[in-house]
Amino acid sequence: MKFLLGVLFTVFVAILGIFAVVSSGIVNVGADQEHSPMMYGFLETARKRSIENASKHIPVPNLEQVDMISSGGADYKDMCAGCHLSPGVEKTDLSASLYPKPPNFTKADVVARYNSEAGAQQSFWAIKHGIMASGMPAWGATHDDDRMWAMVAFIRSLPELSVAQYTMLTTRFDSDMMDMDAEMMDMSGEGAEMQH
Repeated sequence: MKFLLGVLFTVFVAILGIFAVVSSGIVNVGADQEHSPMMYGFLETARKRSIENASKHIPVPNLEQVDMISSGGADYKDMCAGCHLSPGVEKTDLSASLYPKPPNFTKADVVARYNSEAGAQQSFWAIKHGIMASGMPAWGATHDDDRMWAMVAFIRSLPELSVAQYTMLTTRFDSDMMDMDAEMMDMSGEGAEMQH
């Protein structure tokens, strides 16, 4: 009985100590200073285990489909490249200012962990739900699952892309742009006819 009371007292004192430290304001939460190795390890382990656990039953579609890879490019450019970079871009103001640093998806060794089924599940989950206190938004609030899977497919192919290929795959052609192109072609055709 004394042992149990000792354990309970120790847990109570530990909780009280943590509460006192957190309440005191001495914990630096600035993103311009690194965590201590112990705190960083704790947070990284919590993040990895949480995502692994939450994503393990997500069914993965065929991510090798060309149309899936190409349809994820424009969303990646608009929503991800500022932090996770693009071919030929070493850093942005945003990527350099975040802590912890977002993974650089142009690097094959970084993206390799997403090439397995579990890696695809985890990257989809992170895109959909975001990651607290990391700058990673929860895109599931505004995007459907198909668009997020397309981003996963695109990320998996990103290290193999040249700057020109990236530019081609990330250019968004929407109906307004297509209409404007058609109008420009009509106008240039009319101008040529007037000159004859």
